[in-house]
Amino acid sequence: MHLDILHDSAGVLAVAKPAGLATQAARGVPSVESLMRERLFGEAATGAIALGRRRHPGGFLGVPHRLDRAVSGVLLLATTPRAARQLSRQFERRHVGKTYLAVVAAGPTAPAVGETLTWHDLIRKLRDQPRAEIVQPDTEPTTGDREAITTGRVRATAQDTVLLELHPRTGRMHQLRVQAAARGMPVLGDVIYGGRGLAPASEPSDERTSPIALHAWRIEFTNPETSLPIAVTCPPPAYQPWTTYTGHI
Repeated sequence: MHLDILHDSAGVLAVAKPAGLATQAARGVPSVESLMRERLFGEAATGAIALGRRRHPGGFLGVPHRLDRAVSGVLLLATTPRAARQLSRQFERRHVGKTYLAVVAAGPTAPAVGETLTWHDLIRKLRDQPRAEIVQPDTEPTTGDREAITTGRVRATAQDTVLLELHPRTGRMHQLRVQAAARGMPVLGDVIYGGRGLAPASEPSDERTSPIALHAWRIEFTNPETSLPIAVTCPPPAYQPWTTYTGHI
């Protein structure tokens, strides 16, 4: 699988992650990390892995940023320890600007084009399940409850779907997916949270890995060497439902 490089400077590598490919995975399972390691270090990486060298085999490649396997878009990697530390610090301090695009079901009370959104919830991960939920007001609080804040706007509508531009201000598990679903607008393809599937019903799919219509479109961060702002964008996939909104992105 080929990965397009969108930016390469000052130890920061931005790549276009396709939906369905993990950011990181166990040895032998394709991932963005394994594919980029093979591309950057070639035989050196293969030889180091064969010898059991698990820490940065073949050369340094840090993964300070992650996207869900089902999500596509721009993903940041680091090719130097300094860049990895700097990026990790920026993510921790919420100094990284993230803009996602999502195609969601319109629902009975869909917002109008141009309308702004502010979603403020408490989210918790479900025990022993790869999913999260909104904490309801009458629910007993737990230590796992986390504040989730997202802002955004409606870019366009088409038939029974809506194109949203979303800016997560916090970074919780499945934050955008669960917040959209809780408002009657599940992301298309996200069957975990009630969205309708993108693949034909006759095709088998894994609900954890099948592509969903959520795309990391733009990311803004600070250059680790110059401290200047950098913005990287990644075009959405060239298939439905994204192609319906080509003129609005």
